[in-house]
Amino acid sequence: MAPPLLTLQDIALTFGATPLLTSAGLSVSAGDRVCLVGRNGSGKSTLLRIAAGLVQPDAGRRFAQPGATIRYLPQEPDFAGFSTTLTYVEAGLGDAAAADKYRAAYLLEQLGLTGQEDPQRLSGGEARRTALARVLAPEPDILLLDEPTNHLDLPGIEWLEQELAAMRSGIVLISHDRRLLERISRATVWLDRGVTRVLDEGFASFEGWRDQVLEQEELERHKLGRKIVVEEDWLRYGVTARRKRNQKRLADLHALRKRHKERRAAVGKVKLEAAEAELSGRLVAVAENVSKAYDDRAVVRDFSARVIRGDRVGIVGRNGAGKTTLLNLLTGKLAPDSGELKLGTNLSEVELDQRRETLDPALTLAQTLTGGSGDTVTVNGQNRHVVGYMKDFLFAPEQANTPVGVLSGGERGRLTLARAFATPSNLMVLDEPTNDLDLETLELLQERLAEYSGTVLLVSHDRDFLDRVVTSVIATEGDGRWTEYAGGYTDMLAQRGPAVRSAVTVPAAKPRAAREEPAAKPAIRKMSFKDKHALETLPGRITELEKEIGRLNGVLSDGDLYTRRPAKFAEVTKALEAAQAALTGAEEQWLALEMLREELEAG
Repeated sequence: MAPPLLTLQDIALTFGATPLLTSAGLSVSAGDRVCLVGRNGSGKSTLLRIAAGLVQPDAGRRFAQPGATIRYLPQEPDFAGFSTTLTYVEAGLGDAAAADKYRAAYLLEQLGLTGQEDPQRLSGGEARRTALARVLAPEPDILLLDEPTNHLDLPGIEWLEQELAAMRSGIVLISHDRRLLERISRATVWLDRGVTRVLDEGFASFEGWRDQVLEQEELERHKLGRKIVVEEDWLRYGVTARRKRNQKRLADLHALRKRHKERRAAVGKVKLEAAEAELSGRLVAVAENVSKAYDDRAVVRDFSARVIRGDRVGIVGRNGAGKTTLLNLLTGKLAPDSGELKLGTNLSEVELDQRRETLDPALTLAQTLTGGSGDTVTVNGQNRHVVGYMKDFLFAPEQANTPVGVLSGGERGRLTLARAFATPSNLMVLDEPTNDLDLETLELLQERLAEYSGTVLLVSHDRDFLDRVVTSVIATEGDGRWTEYAGGYTDMLAQRGPAVRSAVTVPAAKPRAAREEPAAKPAIRKMSFKDKHALETLPGRITELEKEIGRLNGVLSDGDLYTRRPAKFAEVTKALEAAQAALTGAEEQWLALEMLREELEAG
């Protein structure tokens, strides 16, 4: 076994009165692949900065082999004194500059930069990619990476995987990207309550091992007769319990994907659910040949899709491909240049604000959730005490009066989730929701989405998250063209084939089934005159019903109607129920006929 190039022993560090690290350690040799995991706020980034020599611990020992090159990926790079991104990256080469003067330009190109950008005018994503190029350029002995996939698109993440796998450096990696951790790591360091534990296996084996450690801890506590505080027990072991429940939810997701695929394949045989109160109409959004361009550049070209209530749709593609534009088109925030977009009825949208820009740092956690009044939160029509609701999102009761401004990034992320899921909605829009979330919070988000009865539109670069959440994926094919695939991200890759990594890809051709002589050729259904007439007239009928439902809702918005005219209230309520049922029936009939028309036109 190679001697360690970098060692941390018995590291202790206290911020204020709270110990962050009490007995933390780390050992890295040449070629090691170590992932550092733990909850947000556990001290992972701080431990990595200590390893880089940027933070001095209160106690403990740091040793680095003399002459060993160590590079650390900073969260906020300092570009002072550099005129271009290329000069910034070249400065990180050190003694390697003469040996490989082209590597800096190569890395910048692979990360979507020219090298001539002004470092003072970079966006957050460009600054992050420039810093990543700088630490990769010299191929150091030790590479310390803190969330390297932030602001990278899917092709960029897959490129980074290949680059890291080919390097001889010892790598310590902090990331929320489970797929990256599973593919890169060969050892796992778990930082929990200030102490590190080491598993000599990659992240794929970590969660089962962690659960065993926690269960053994609990057993030992009971043997010693020590009482476990209920809140601490829930916070610490809740993730384990949720994972067991999520096994069933994962099976439910697979079944939902199968139904989604069959719905699109077996035209005319769709099983449609009965309308439910408080839900949106059966059709959430229908796009027909929608196009959008900016400065003569087609971002979306002739795109058609139907989003049906309960769908969980993921949108993937390179940075700049137009994912957010497509998302805004599907939600009606952006008007298409051509084509037609029709939104469903009774839509109540909530957007997950992962930038946390709407959080007031001066308010307490409880005030943020309750709106500043009372101590209850209304969730799904039921009042819940704010402390109980906080516990659902891994907050301790004593944090209720904590100002938002002092919460960690992960805690603010969980607060954003809590507020979003407390808002009544039937359409949830998530644009890069996984950025800066730790693994436990990602599991929490997956669980909440599994329980969500509405429709989800999601833009994400997290492959594992997509596989665990979505029922279909809309992927860019280049030149403004987008294609929808049934299933998750892995299913999309299988359907597209190896061309997925190209800038412009073409879906793999479906193999023709072997020709067999059937005993009897099945009859092909044709559209009757009645079907054609219904297809033409149903849109108008749907519009009329939507107007009628709006009118009836307006009548019922009178809060005194029931008291003043109970008979009128009952009459309008009955009429509203009938109109909603008629609308659902009309939407379902139009959907079945439209899918039949497309099948017949396709031959």
